[in-house]
Amino acid sequence: MMTAAMPVGASSAALSWDAIDWQAVAMQVRRLQLRIAKATREQRWGKVKALQWLLTHSLAAKLLAVKRIGQNRGRNTAGIDGVTWKTPQQKLQAALALRRRGYQAQPLRRIYIPKKNGKQRPLSIPTMSDRAMQALYLLALEPVAEMTGNRNAYGFRPKRSTADAISQCFNALARKQSPQWILEGDIKACFDQISHDWLKANIPMDKTILEKWLDAGYVEEREMFPTLAGTPQGGIASPTLANMTLAGLEQVAIKAAPRHHKINVVIYADDFVITGSSKEVLEMQVKPAVEAFLLERGLTLSPEKTQITHISEGFDFLGFNIRKYQGKLLTKPAKQSIQSLLADIRAIIKTNPTVKTEHLIRLLNPKLRGWANYYRHGVAKKSFSRIDHQLFLMLIAWINRRHPNKSARWKRNRYFRRQGLQNWLFSTRIQDKQGASIPLDLFSAASVAIVRHIKIKADASPYDPAYDDYFAQRKASRRVNPFMWSGMVAQAE
Repeated sequence: MMTAAMPVGASSAALSWDAIDWQAVAMQVRRLQLRIAKATREQRWGKVKALQWLLTHSLAAKLLAVKRIGQNRGRNTAGIDGVTWKTPQQKLQAALALRRRGYQAQPLRRIYIPKKNGKQRPLSIPTMSDRAMQALYLLALEPVAEMTGNRNAYGFRPKRSTADAISQCFNALARKQSPQWILEGDIKACFDQISHDWLKANIPMDKTILEKWLDAGYVEEREMFPTLAGTPQGGIASPTLANMTLAGLEQVAIKAAPRHHKINVVIYADDFVITGSSKEVLEMQVKPAVEAFLLERGLTLSPEKTQITHISEGFDFLGFNIRKYQGKLLTKPAKQSIQSLLADIRAIIKTNPTVKTEHLIRLLNPKLRGWANYYRHGVAKKSFSRIDHQLFLMLIAWINRRHPNKSARWKRNRYFRRQGLQNWLFSTRIQDKQGASIPLDLFSAASVAIVRHIKIKADASPYDPAYDDYFAQRKASRRVNPFMWSGMVAQAE
């Protein structure tokens, strides 16, 4: 039911975007997705194809695809046609216009975004209608990707996160008898180099639609260029296509050496780590097998980022430094991540020398809170305290530049307050909705509790009904206490 009086199969003329029963829409799509996943597990590829066709031609899936595009962060970024969807009527018309017959993907709009190493990353932006078409076919492709993906791949997958990847690294390396050597792998320009021929031959989806996405080309400075390889990094389906390209990498690495060499694989997008009992087995057996696997797909390892490291030296992965100290494994925020955060904070403070205290706090708090919450599952208390201390020094300099002739006591009374054991809490007064004066405090990274993240089961998938109770329990536990839900305190510093 769309509403009590509007069934899913009602005439499109009777539809109203604001009256759609989205829960019913989602349930109808999910039923088809579960059937696709079941057929994939049974390797009934003909049935998979038939069910995918049924899903991509259903009104419910089209509505859900447009809703997803209209809610994501790029909803206000247009493609080459300059079109965005603002009104409910525009979204409804866009959903009704999603048709396979006569569909032609438009060229991508190419822009560049800066990378941490100073280089620029190309970003190709499809039009809104092409994004919606990708979202529609992704609804039919994602169940297949989940059933065929690497067990310990955690990037761009439902219900999985970087915290799961770091937890798996901990599980693989923490014990005394754990492997001591790590192959750090980085795939060179993964999204840009995936072979189109391999994708067209191996991705189980509508080949006509896939070819139109891959061959759309891109426009840069009003000049048209062909797309000869890769998937657009601005495309909503690209992460799933990349994951499916790397499906099987874990098995290849494990089979490359005998079991007693303790090969473990952890993958996140185009980065991965592979453990081994010796440097030689990783160098001579595992790495060549991985390179051959990637070469078949048009991919290669990045020479400058791929290396073999001993656990006593440690390695950086997903912003964490993972290293053993006298036999104890610790997962800390990487130095580069700390330096990057401090540089961002310093830039915010320096570029806002005269703003109100309230405005500065509102600029800093989301960045501080997001960074601290990301690292709350690791050994981060000392790092949190360091961040707070460095930020305090930056704020003192900011205050001194604003008030060079004021006394230290005046500055303290103006910008800081006491609360409990905290004597230097950077704060200001604001009014709440009722007009009462309340304090607005700067977020303290050290206030974040350190908790151990409970990793998702490697085989768990939201498209497998056998794990419905498992995911329901995880969701209920997090709802009771979103930070301490695991009940297990992380490694103490």
